[in-house]
Amino acid sequence: MYYSIVHLVDDASLGGVNRMLDFIGESPELARTGLHKIVRVRRGQLSAPKFSADMVVSHLSICWANLPLFAALRAAHPRTPLVHIEHSYCERFVALSVKNTNRFETLMRSVMAIFDQVVAVSETQGRWLKRKDYCPGGRLMVIEPCVDLVPFFATLPRAVENPRIVGVVGRAEDQKGLDILVEAFKDDRLKHLELHIYGGGSLLEALKTQAGNHANIVFKGFTSNPAAAMAACDVIAMPSRWEPYGLVALEAMAASRPLVCSRVDGLDTHIAGGAIEVAKNTPDGWIDVLSELPNLNLDLATTRGRLTAQAARKRFIVAWTNLIQQVAGAQDEERLAA
Repeated sequence: MYYSIVHLVDDASLGGVNRMLDFIGESPELARTGLHKIVRVRRGQLSAPKFSADMVVSHLSICWANLPLFAALRAAHPRTPLVHIEHSYCERFVALSVKNTNRFETLMRSVMAIFDQVVAVSETQGRWLKRKDYCPGGRLMVIEPCVDLVPFFATLPRAVENPRIVGVVGRAEDQKGLDILVEAFKDDRLKHLELHIYGGGSLLEALKTQAGNHANIVFKGFTSNPAAAMAACDVIAMPSRWEPYGLVALEAMAASRPLVCSRVDGLDTHIAGGAIEVAKNTPDGWIDVLSELPNLNLDLATTRGRLTAQAARKRFIVAWTNLIQQVAGAQDEERLAA
């Protein structure tokens, strides 16, 4: 069967959600299953857009401002299967950022009850959603995101015997933990390494102030070409405080760059796939691991990571094909039975 699938988005950034949707739209395999259309909405709008579709996929932010939109969506499309992809929330986010957990849990259960299927973006996030019973009744599945990895696979490998440049590609926001890494690089124990930070964000100026005059901390600015940024680095670091999945990790693996990351939420997936773990996500924890880089088996980490990235595309295509056939196909069966 060939289905019409509408994706609802309230994020206008160049982040992972929109790059994943670009990948879905450009996939020849998924094009054989259905036509994917992106409909952009304004966060907090009260009415739902009108369209005809066999399946609607929400990439919307779960927040109180969007609650009327979720309810209006269900009311406007009472017979259309609705799927929600949870891109944002995870266990560590709640632990660090949510003050009123009862209010948050009420919001999560209220929104997720609207959907016929909920998709987690990592096994760790999925286990958390299941443990919290946010979407009971067998409505939860896991699909790890993927983007176009071709530019990353085209990146030439670098010698890993004596790594010198540690790169970070991401936003300067509290989630990404760049302040932890900057503090680590101010220590003389890492003076033989350089930290190159690619990206903007609300905390960028604060990070520059924190870095002071340490010449081994270099701010490279925003890049629209993360593959080229990774090509200029020996190692990629992710000191995230929380991370539902972490697409940068997958990109680093595809680029044949050893990945060093904190063990939080969805980054567990990447550690299992070859990333090097920083057990204590503190400046001292990072100093301990980065000081040992020449003594670690970076070739093995790179090889395992590359194989993980090569398998990611196929897993993503298969999982999305199954999701479409399972959800939209079930609606077809109901129509025939009626």
